Amino acid sequence: MKTAVFLDRDGVINEVLSARVKFVNKKSDLYFLPGVPEAIKKLNASFDYIFVVTNQGGVGLGFMKEAQLVKIHEHMVSELKKQGAIIHDVAYCAHKPKAGCECRKPGSKMIEDLAKKYEVDLSKSYMVGDTDTDIMAGKKAGTKCVYLGDHDELADAVCTDLLRAADWIIEDLKKNTIEK
Repeated sequence: MKTAVFLDRDGVINEVLSARVKFVNKKSDLYFLPGVPEAIKKLNASFDYIFVVTNQGGVGLGFMKEAQLVKIHEHMVSELKKQGAIIHDVAYCAHKPKAGCECRKPGSKMIEDLAKKYEVDLSKSYMVGDTDTDIMAGKKAGTKCVYLGDHDELADAVCTDLLRAADWIIEDLKKNTIEK
């Protein structure tokens, strides 16, 4: 079985609700947060896969077309790849926020579907997010979870940014590999 890190997109990989951008509805709205390419490169060295799992209700609400979202994700993946940071797949929920679907976080379907497709052992994998719904989805799927922010009672760790989260994840992975 393989290992993976699942990353939320908005607030983990790219800016959102910042001075530069409110929502990412087109490629030019995508600004990487500091240290993101470096953090993903570090994770690439220790994990088989890096995935993005993101709620994108703006599609269901009509703020953008699904084709636009796909272009944004293709742009994100290609720009990170130029810096040596590899995202292996992107899963998104395009449903309206209150649609009641299984894929929207805090549901764990996006994580579980990627795990099944790529033969990932969720008990040896991690979810990184900046909202309670990200952490709840990771826990429900059976991953360890890292919250980016100030405090989250469900998370296994709390970090200020993805670079610090990557360092914690790699140390935790080493510690658990040595113990077994």
